Amino acid sequence: MAEDFYDLLGVERNASADDIKKAYRKRARELHPDANPDDPAAEAEFKQVAEAYEVLSDADKRSHYDRFGSAGGPGMGGAGDPFGGGAGLGDLFDAFFNMGGQGGGGGRGPTNQGVDLEVVAELDLEDTVAGVARDVSVRTAVSCEPCDATGASAGSKSSGCEHCSGSGQVRQVRQSILGQMVTTSVCPVCAGEGRIVTDPCTECNGEGRKVEDRTYTVDIPPGVAHGTTLRLTGRGAVGPRGGQAGDLYVEVRIRKHPVFVRDGEHLLAELHVAATQAALGAEVSFEAIDGAIDVDIPPGSQTGKVFKVRDRGIPQLRGRGRGQLVLTLIVDTPAELDEEQAELLRQLAELRGESVKEPGEAGLFKKIRSAFS
Repeated sequence: MAEDFYDLLGVERNASADDIKKAYRKRARELHPDANPDDPAAEAEFKQVAEAYEVLSDADKRSHYDRFGSAGGPGMGGAGDPFGGGAGLGDLFDAFFNMGGQGGGGGRGPTNQGVDLEVVAELDLEDTVAGVARDVSVRTAVSCEPCDATGASAGSKSSGCEHCSGSGQVRQVRQSILGQMVTTSVCPVCAGEGRIVTDPCTECNGEGRKVEDRTYTVDIPPGVAHGTTLRLTGRGAVGPRGGQAGDLYVEVRIRKHPVFVRDGEHLLAELHVAATQAALGAEVSFEAIDGAIDVDIPPGSQTGKVFKVRDRGIPQLRGRGRGQLVLTLIVDTPAELDEEQAELLRQLAELRGESVKEPGEAGLFKKIRSAFS
């Protein structure tokens, strides 16, 4: 006597459809021939499990089995056909290949959605502080107005594809050691659209769309970083014959700034002061990226000293506040001095006990070269 179908799947007789499906997937994975090579017993049980699921997953077949204890009956697969004419095949593919029914007769055909497009928007660093609206141009596919995106000329209409009966897919059935295998593919006649244009529009050659240059305004938020990609939903190319439009992706590129270097939300820059200002202290003005600020230089400041100014950096993209302005002090040594300035510095050096060259004094290496000339 054949083993009970419920026992084969390891479920109770009052199990729900979901319980039966889960149990089948688990048992099928355990017994699949790929997982049990050279094991005829496992292969035979695998076929029995497939037959049990084919019956118990169908409400009518399950009712017949519960009443009469067999899978036979009008319109029902016999014991020799583990898939009962193809029922349950999508679940088999889903169990082993995670295809969700694709290729097994349960998947949907391809859509006529348009492709996504990508453009570049170049900004100055100042634009990332306040945000900016920037126009971007793209060559794209747009709906054909004369035919209202149908692809058919005025007064004509498209008709259903006879090759695929309007489904956009063709199915093929082949025999395998596990029974009938059903595969689907895009209809070669209508390219998956399910309809045929017999009298195409002359403006778009039946495509329902034309290629044109379009300009869109992109609102770029404050704090955006170099390399950030923004998406404009539905601004990509439209699909053929009324197909949904793709998206437009805008890559942000920020030009190099002559003064500032960006470090995350902070701005880095050099603050140049004269040697006298660094020695005696001073209050100097610095032109920040969005306006002048005053910086207090303490007496005796040295090159490399860092000053941090809060809330004068880059705004946080998804938060509040701004980063810091980080200034590194550079003390500039005077390179060109007149006689009076040089004499004052020599007096200062003398007061500080520092050795300096006298006016017209040659350097050591210059003296050596002179001695051998």
